[in-house]
Amino acid sequence: MGGFVEAVLERVREARARLEAAHEADDAYEVALAADELDDALRLARRYDIGTEDEGSQQ
Repeated sequence: MGGFVEAVLERVREARARLEAAHEADDAYEVALAADELDDALRLARRYDIGTEDEGSQQ
């Protein structure tokens, strides 16, 4: 995998982890920020045709 692809996938993984942690902490503000980050990361992945695991379960 190229460096760009791996960086995009890592961004998606980190955003998903941050979103999950925010949900567990019941922090609505952090959930909103993490959801936006995840949306941006997934949009970037789609733009460059980079497959991500569990694309359907964003939130």
